[in-house]
Amino acid sequence: MPARVPSSIPGRILVPLIVACALFMENLDSTVLATSLPAIARELNEDPIDLKLALTSYLLSLAVFIPVSGWLADRLGSRLVFRAAIAVFALGSMLAGLSSSMAEIVGARIVQGMGGAMMVPVGRLVILRTVPKSELVGALAWLTIPALIGPVLGPPLGGFITTYFSWRWIFWINLPIAALGLVLATLYIPDVRAEERTPFDSVGFVLSGFGLAAFVTGSTTLGLDVLPKPVVIAILVAGAASLTAYWFHARRVEHPILDLTLFRIPTFRVAILGGSLFRIGIGAAPFLLPLLLQLGFGLTAFQSGMLTFASALGALVMKFAAKPILQRFGFRATLAINAVVAAGFMTMPALFTPATPTLVMLAALLVGGFFRSLEFTAVNALGYADIPQERMSRATSLTSVAQQVSLSVGVSVAATILETVLALRGGTELIAADFPPAFVAIGLISAAAVLVFARLAPEAGDEVSGHRPPAPDPVTAARDRG
Repeated sequence: MPARVPSSIPGRILVPLIVACALFMENLDSTVLATSLPAIARELNEDPIDLKLALTSYLLSLAVFIPVSGWLADRLGSRLVFRAAIAVFALGSMLAGLSSSMAEIVGARIVQGMGGAMMVPVGRLVILRTVPKSELVGALAWLTIPALIGPVLGPPLGGFITTYFSWRWIFWINLPIAALGLVLATLYIPDVRAEERTPFDSVGFVLSGFGLAAFVTGSTTLGLDVLPKPVVIAILVAGAASLTAYWFHARRVEHPILDLTLFRIPTFRVAILGGSLFRIGIGAAPFLLPLLLQLGFGLTAFQSGMLTFASALGALVMKFAAKPILQRFGFRATLAINAVVAAGFMTMPALFTPATPTLVMLAALLVGGFFRSLEFTAVNALGYADIPQERMSRATSLTSVAQQVSLSVGVSVAATILETVLALRGGTELIAADFPPAFVAIGLISAAAVLVFARLAPEAGDEVSGHRPPAPDPVTAARDRG
């Protein structure tokens, strides 16, 4: 029986808001955890940099299990898969709160990732299949507005809980949110599924899952003492070999679990490649900022969180401006120019010192979050601009994998730079002077996305953005006709 949507609230608004409960929970969890990493590291007697495994193990799990999310939604129905995903995520949250070692918290985060791998992609798929493309930008904005409350509340809430209570509660607060999400999904999420059932690509799942897991694991442990360096290199080589084998496999089967032929669509290709470069910086920032403020400047977790929340607050404001900006300038101009602007703000923490006024840091993070959010909204909408309905589930799976891999690479790049600077300095503990090279590097990587976005056609995605080039003046029009 299909879910009933109250007539007083349009489905294009209500469904994204319900899906946003899941995204809210996921974003709240990740931002709270990033703020609390130094405190967790102290209690578990671990190095704060090594504890990045708690962040990247979640991303690893996402990368492995996201490919199957679209197939499951097509076969079992989006409502059932969405509800099961919320339940698994809640179970992982409970286990993480009970953890007493790094191995246990990493294992719990992997369980969380299994839920997150189904939760957000399937929710996004429901939106893509129920909302007309002309309303897609607005629907995605409704999706991300409530979800951005997570990053807004995450840093101050995580800092408050960690400073005055216990870091374990940062995971347990997900349980009532999950309960609310289950009720709303049961009542109102439509049971969308594909008309045609396709066979499960088990060989592709094994090859892509192992390859992505090995890539994320190898890049995460590179430079750490968790595994011997020859083992890390062997993992990376094995991952690359598995992904190469998947590429050959995907060319031979009719229904691959990750449909690489989607890259033949120009708007999708640019959104994935350019968006991945930009997200490397975004993945690194939540890892670097709390470490800089707490280890470099000596702030408490609560003080750090009250500063870093400004970035998400700026992102929240941008959601109301994204649609008119895209209508006025189109995807190409918006993405290319804004990538450079947003990357510039991403490097600004390199200039922060303990003497920098709090208002200056707040302003830089607020405005940076504003432009970062515009880039995200535009990239997400562009990626689906030319995807036919029957390929939406595959596009969602491939997009989600690319997003999580780039975020994982961002954390790994930032940590590797910090470790290198620390080794060159001959120190044993991080200080404020160790962080500027990392912020500059991630800003440059994100700015490189302009090279990809500049290749877009001027009219790319106009059906979604609503952009219409200005009409020529009468003199020019008459000359062209002559």
